[in-house]
Amino acid sequence: MRRRVFALAWPVIFESFLETSLGIVDTILVSRIGEFAIAGVGAAIQVLFFVIAILSALGVGSAVLVAQSVGAQRLDHAGSLARQSFLWGIVISIPLAIAGFFFSEEIAALFRLEANVAEVASGYIEITMGTAVVMTSRFLLGGVLRGAGDSRTPMLVTFGANIINVVLSYGLIFGYFGLPELGVLGSAWGTLIARILALAVILVVLWHGRNGVSIRGPVLIRPDIDIARQVLRIGVPAALEQLLITSAFSALTVAVAGLGTLTLAAHRITMNALSLSFLPGFGFGMAATSLVGQCIGAKRPDEAAIVARIATRWGMLWMSGVGVTVFLFGPEIMGIFSDNPEAVSIGSSGLRVVALAQPFWALIFIQSGAIRGTGDTRFPLRVNTIGVWTSCILAAVLIEFFDGGLAAVWASFIVIAPIPAGMLWWRFRRTMREMAEMNSPSPSESDSEAVAERA
Repeated sequence: MRRRVFALAWPVIFESFLETSLGIVDTILVSRIGEFAIAGVGAAIQVLFFVIAILSALGVGSAVLVAQSVGAQRLDHAGSLARQSFLWGIVISIPLAIAGFFFSEEIAALFRLEANVAEVASGYIEITMGTAVVMTSRFLLGGVLRGAGDSRTPMLVTFGANIINVVLSYGLIFGYFGLPELGVLGSAWGTLIARILALAVILVVLWHGRNGVSIRGPVLIRPDIDIARQVLRIGVPAALEQLLITSAFSALTVAVAGLGTLTLAAHRITMNALSLSFLPGFGFGMAATSLVGQCIGAKRPDEAAIVARIATRWGMLWMSGVGVTVFLFGPEIMGIFSDNPEAVSIGSSGLRVVALAQPFWALIFIQSGAIRGTGDTRFPLRVNTIGVWTSCILAAVLIEFFDGGLAAVWASFIVIAPIPAGMLWWRFRRTMREMAEMNSPSPSESDSEAVAERA
């Protein structure tokens, strides 16, 4: 069981690290232009995350259903789920990408940014909104592969995309390698091209098939309402959860923007570091979703409980280790992104507070993933959304009425995080007990099986 958990988790962790690195590399490269560039790119990336949260319904729903179908050895159905999820993802994401492109200035204005920061954010949004279709498709097809038990392919593809992104973004920002000098927007174009190439590779892989699951089939371009309904029944609550959580962090960004561009830039850097610290929890959470889904599909809830316990134990251990590292080396981490002493001081104080919440966030990530693997995405929606919004509202109150800084913002999350962590842990344990009771034979069935065994 431990080998199965790690075999799925470590590629997801590394893939997530590489995916996060796309944004971090862009932040590091544009930091040479100035703090206003960091703040503008950060606001644009926040908008992109908001759009991806809306589109993640198909990704989460298809990943869970594919995993359960693989566990039940229904590979043809898993292939149908993969094809239809991919098709509906494209249908839904294209209009959203077009709308975001034409209203980029209005979207950037929502953050109440200074003029030069808003200009950067608006231009970046115009380009990055084009990645909504690409990122959604990659997220969705990566979930299909993980549901089928293959997490290495998405990792390797993302690794290649990172190399392409570094070269293209560096060349397009500063005009090297014979490429045009585009300034801040060069990082957006480099990332877009890298993600398009990565999607093309994943499409080729799934066309040939992995572990019996393939998108090849006669109904690739024919929408199936029944399958869409199955996927959305599980996926919509998960998407709504991500949408509301991303909205909370967007509102928090607006509140932090009132503290000035320097603090906003430090906040963006802190968010980058935070996304890195989440990687172990995210990886083990995704592994728990896939493996718990497979166990539930095979009607083995006892194994699902073991998988979740292993994933939780190791995820908490890893994230606690990351927290210790962030706490001890906060100024050095900030120094990677900025050489401004004031920005380093502001950001490192926030990082050290963030480090203290790592064990609770690990429990939230992994138990949420395990619960989703059972097909229940509504409980994580309620618990996690209320937890994050409560933390953000508390942070806004501290900023507005108590002159709180970045450290006070993140201290709000430490106060709230233990509550949803405990509730999610309790819910999964109760669900496993209920499923074990449902799958256990009745007394008469047990007697009949004993008689048959003796015969």
